[in-house]
Amino acid sequence: MQVVSLVGALLILLPFAASQVGRLPVRSVAYQVLNLAGSALLTWVAVAGRQYGFILLEATWAVMSAVGLVRALRPDPARPA
Repeated sequence: MQVVSLVGALLILLPFAASQVGRLPVRSVAYQVLNLAGSALLTWVAVAGRQYGFILLEATWAVMSAVGLVRALRPDPARPA
């Protein structure tokens, strides 16, 4: 379970760090997918451990990452096709 937690944390922290140094836009599909995968793994770990505060935190993070992913996948009407 510790390995899964570490992988989940890295999947969230790496894109965050990359965005902070200007390497990965927050609105990119890659950023959102990595956040969604990491938060889903951490939610699973929290559920297995019955850690209700972390379930709330990580499940919310996963939902918001999914919303961001949907937005990132939608075509931007302001951009020419």
